[in-house]
Amino acid sequence: MNRIKRLAVLTSGGDAPGMNAAIRAIQLTAAACNIEVIGFKHGYNGLFEQEYKTLLGHHVQNIIQRGGTILKSARCPALQTPDGPAQAAATLHQLDIDALIVIGGDGSFRGALEIAKHYQGQIIGVPGTIDNDVDGTDNTIGYATAIDTALDAIDKIRDTADAFERIFLVELMGRHSGYITLSAGIAAGAEQIICPEFGSLSPDDLRSVITPIQHAQLLLGKSSYIIVVAENSYPGGTTALAEALSRAIGIECRACILGHIQRGGSPVGADRILGTKLGAFAVEQLLQGAHLQMAGEINGEAVLYPLSKTGERQKAIDPFLVRWQQQVGSY
Repeated sequence: MNRIKRLAVLTSGGDAPGMNAAIRAIQLTAAACNIEVIGFKHGYNGLFEQEYKTLLGHHVQNIIQRGGTILKSARCPALQTPDGPAQAAATLHQLDIDALIVIGGDGSFRGALEIAKHYQGQIIGVPGTIDNDVDGTDNTIGYATAIDTALDAIDKIRDTADAFERIFLVELMGRHSGYITLSAGIAAGAEQIICPEFGSLSPDDLRSVITPIQHAQLLLGKSSYIIVVAENSYPGGTTALAEALSRAIGIECRACILGHIQRGGSPVGADRILGTKLGAFAVEQLLQGAHLQMAGEINGEAVLYPLSKTGERQKAIDPFLVRWQQQVGSY
């Protein structure tokens, strides 16, 4: 077993509900093994700004239910400079950090891999992003909460859509992944789902969206109609798509963009448990010598996955749900 005396943790990239649960688990597990934990603030920026603090038990008390991250998060342009990774590694060496845990997504892991070229200690990643676009784990920390947040909003929009017999397009986050869109759309009973995995949508492809709407109107008459759309699915955005549909079918279509509301809020139980499990597992695996690995969960089992492969390819969304949604389509 490796003798680690001091480890560091940081949260990088977009915040995700459940990050605090992971931080808490890391501190508690490390403390039980007599390991000091240093928390760098504002992501990798903490390495350049020398902004850090020793995390003690009282720092992680009553944080498991809080959204966001007590260590704060931010993008770090300094890390992308030619000398950035070496400077970050130098800080870790100066502070006698034996191991670094990075909680974030594939972009954060790429930064960790660059630092590893100059760092003599161990590095392990913990997947924290609402997008669930990291390979090597079934779910990322924050994904379950983001679905519930989106679902709550869609359900409320449905009430208004029913009252006015309107068509609403609800845009969800996910960068280039349709995980949130597909899951929230199915759970909300959306009439249509538009996401990258279903193919690109251009102004010339509007007929594929319009035909199901017209079919539903023939069967049901005027009624509410919800289309859940992944961000970046249409040139000009979802507002432009709503305007194009309004002109094409002569019915008012409204766009509702949820945006960063999906990142906030108290984490649901699944994210608190996943954050706790992966945070504790990361510390235990560091003690076993793990390096340049990500702590993930597959089929309910905590596993290690090479950090370099987490963003190597686009993570595939559930093929069964994709096939089913495409099969049933609209009404």
